[in-house]
Amino acid sequence: MAARIELIKMWLQGHRMGAVALMLSLAVGMALLGRYWLFLQNLKAPLSLQSPYVLTVAGGSNFTRIVRQLKDDGVLDNDDLLYYVRYKDLANRIRAGEYELVAGTTPLALLDLLLQGRVIEYQVRIGEGWTLREAIQSIQQHPVVLDTLDANDAAALQQAFGSERYPEGLVFPDTYNFVRGTTDLEILQRARERMQGTLAAAWAERESGLPYQSEYDVLIMASIVEKETGQTSEQPEISGVFMRRLQQGMKLQTDPTVIYGIGAGFNGNLTRSNLQTDTPYNTYTRDGLPPTPIALPSRNAIFASVHPAAGSALYFVAKGDGSHYFSSTLDEHNNAVREFQMKQNP
Repeated sequence: MAARIELIKMWLQGHRMGAVALMLSLAVGMALLGRYWLFLQNLKAPLSLQSPYVLTVAGGSNFTRIVRQLKDDGVLDNDDLLYYVRYKDLANRIRAGEYELVAGTTPLALLDLLLQGRVIEYQVRIGEGWTLREAIQSIQQHPVVLDTLDANDAAALQQAFGSERYPEGLVFPDTYNFVRGTTDLEILQRARERMQGTLAAAWAERESGLPYQSEYDVLIMASIVEKETGQTSEQPEISGVFMRRLQQGMKLQTDPTVIYGIGAGFNGNLTRSNLQTDTPYNTYTRDGLPPTPIALPSRNAIFASVHPAAGSALYFVAKGDGSHYFSSTLDEHNNAVREFQMKQNP
């Protein structure tokens, strides 16, 4: 009987110990579950941002240092994102660059930015009708572009572009996106590829019988058309005038080429002496097209140059409102010049 009682006591004692162990296990489990829930909540909670924050991740950056930087700057207040990246083994997939964090960004959203490489993009504009020098100077004015070119060193620019001629007109005017650390030459190379594609498309669909020997001739003509009028609707008509002049062996006699030939010395006043002074770009003294483009032509000017408007006009004069009056004879043209000059200079 005593032995049975002792066995019962031992069983009860073991049962109590098991219950205690079970309770401890449940408590630990609940604590871990709570910590995991808090861990997930921390990853989904917005970062501490009062204003946009720029995070710069250098190539080969250690993710621990990135998290430390965020904590030092008060953006993160715990290491849960670091633990998550380690657990998922994502550290080697983080991409370098600049990242903008805005109000509402969560640690998980930040991680997605870093993994996808959705870096800050800047913009720079290359304007239609600009010269290459003006384009380079505009690009270099952007504070995050790396300057590698000298806009005034013609020989160096020619070498950088790998061009047989001074690379005027070879880049396509447009707005370009880029990231910090991009060089001026890299932007221009992208613009050059755009121009090559645009020219190739225009050349492929050009009308027959045009006095062009190559795509480069189209580029030269388009640059003249671009400088002669800012009105897109007039560009085919301007192109038509110059086509007929070339076909009939007439000089182009276009002021923008003369001005380009004068260069930096031009003071804004085109004189009779300027028109009579011979330069490679003076189309009053020389036949045919000038040796290079004189500006960066738009897509419209390029396609107008391979699709000139039909007609008989050989002359045009500015009307003073941005448009032009077109004439088929020299007498008509001279009358138009007098009329519109009197209107502009009463």
